[in-house]
Amino acid sequence: MKLSIIGLFAGLLLAIAIAIGGFGAFLGALVLGVIGLAAGAHLDGDIDLTSILRGRRE
Repeated sequence: MKLSIIGLFAGLLLAIAIAIGGFGAFLGALVLGVIGLAAGAHLDGDIDLTSILRGRRE
């Protein structure tokens, strides 16, 4: 599936969240979307989250 189609679906879902639940639901959906994007990018190998998740252990 093309990224533009995925972006379209994400935008429509955010629009539904704000229409039904108001601004708080919009912010919640946005935060969850960013978390999902980061997890997907990590699984694809685009970004490395292990340093963030591991902390400052020396």
